[in-house]
Amino acid sequence: MSEYGSLRDPSSRSRSSRARHAAPPASSRRLEGISGGPGRKRGRGGHRTPLPRTRHDAQIFAGRRRRSTVSFGFVALVVGVLAIAIAVTAWMLTRPASVAITATPADASIVFNGSQTASGTLTVADLEPGAYTVNVSRKGFEPVSANVELKRGRRAKLTYDLKPQPFGVSIITHPEGATCTLTTASGEKLTGTAPFSQQAPAGKCTLTVAMAGYNTFTREVFLDEPLELDFFMDPEGQVLHGLGTITTKGAPKGVSVTPDGSEAWTSILNGPPSIEIFEPRSGKKIGEVDIGKYGAVEVIFNKAGTLAYTSQMETAECFEIDVRTRKVLREFKSGSAWTKWVQLSPDEKTLYASNWSGDDVSIIDLTTGKLVKRIGVSNTPRGMYATADGRTLYVAGFDSGFLDKIDLATGKMTTIFKSGGALRHIVADEGTGRLFISDMSADKIWVHDMKTGATTKFLDVDEKPNTIDLSPDKKMLFVSCRGENNPKSYYIPGPEWGSILVFDAGSGKPLDAVIGGNQCTALDVSDDGKILIFSDFLDNRLRVYEVPPYDTFLKGNGGRYQAHFAEIKK
Repeated sequence: MSEYGSLRDPSSRSRSSRARHAAPPASSRRLEGISGGPGRKRGRGGHRTPLPRTRHDAQIFAGRRRRSTVSFGFVALVVGVLAIAIAVTAWMLTRPASVAITATPADASIVFNGSQTASGTLTVADLEPGAYTVNVSRKGFEPVSANVELKRGRRAKLTYDLKPQPFGVSIITHPEGATCTLTTASGEKLTGTAPFSQQAPAGKCTLTVAMAGYNTFTREVFLDEPLELDFFMDPEGQVLHGLGTITTKGAPKGVSVTPDGSEAWTSILNGPPSIEIFEPRSGKKIGEVDIGKYGAVEVIFNKAGTLAYTSQMETAECFEIDVRTRKVLREFKSGSAWTKWVQLSPDEKTLYASNWSGDDVSIIDLTTGKLVKRIGVSNTPRGMYATADGRTLYVAGFDSGFLDKIDLATGKMTTIFKSGGALRHIVADEGTGRLFISDMSADKIWVHDMKTGATTKFLDVDEKPNTIDLSPDKKMLFVSCRGENNPKSYYIPGPEWGSILVFDAGSGKPLDAVIGGNQCTALDVSDDGKILIFSDFLDNRLRVYEVPPYDTFLKGNGGRYQAHFAEIKK
């Protein structure tokens, strides 16, 4: 075969070569013709772009195009992410800092950077980054001062828990021997027998005092200073709930609670100070007022509680006092003698003053501060009541026992009732048109019908009823009774304790009774009806009680009213 191969015709090699260079198969020609016809795309410089010649080549070409597209998308994504990151970074670099501060106790004072203040929580925004100061304080707790670094675009959250300081707690009960339990803010229980003395950390505490035969005393207190409580245990069955006692200067003659209930002003007959001011529930003294070298008789407030008015017997003057500053704003001459009670007109443009030794009533214009006139009344006028329509002024006569009626338009006075006793104080229920009048000599409460003009006995009370008051809803009448006088002098304690009596103002049914000290005199019920304060005149003391709702009194079956008769004698 090799010989045959070596002897191959040259022309056969040429045909083989021509065969290798012959035209492609028809399918290839069709593909080429389709791709390479007149519509073939040209590249740069007018050159035709080579196209895949086979299906396999076409697939390879398409894959390359897809990879090119994916690569471009990926690059675009990376560029977008970088752009966003740059934008966020730029935004963060221009954003201010802020801070949110929380303190415990919740009423702690927060001072941020010496200027911005709040209680409990404080949030400050739009701050430049840098160093700032924070001061947190509260009475009874150790203060905290801190330097904080605020970063741009960040909110710092700061929490401060103040450390409580220890304070002494002293409790005296009457009678002694009550079991005292003080539960601190942490839940720790401190126990002992009254007189009780313990140290406790500052914060919210619950005090419980219990003794056989007496109502259990419970009181919530926030301890932030030494606490001293001196109170009378409530005998079982008593409806009024004792809160504590307040020691005053000599002879607390009158007492009035401000309209908002935050302060109790007591007039000191043997002043100065002429008026002492206390927090009713805590008993803490918070101020005093001096109106000269003598004391004061009674204190009243305007409706807004911004002004107080008081009287002074020795100078026969009345005084207007700024409640907030405790400063005397104006003095008014009564033009008479031994001024006792003061009363505002309903529009608060006129002040009426009863003059004990002058036997008249002074009418003072509060716009000008001038005495307008004096109107004569029965002997030794004491209590007064100005009707809501501004037309009539009722006046209680002490020595005469007369009830006088003054027509304020004409100044005409008419005696409308003669009790034969010693009328002292007047309160009214305008809704039912009734006046209630205490009679110190007859030991009675009279009721006068302002519509019919009739006056009748409402009820009998203990010896020497003094001040009376109605609850805000007019459903209950409160009466302070001094007790039987000492035969030598009423400035000396007598054979009986004073008492506080509570009656249904509609039916006269007794609702409760409290045995007081020596000569219960001053008395006031707060405008919200929740606090009763009265004075033990000769003991230089105020006593504070919590007043339950009317329905609680009805369920009390008369409270201690019947039992108190056996206890009133010393």
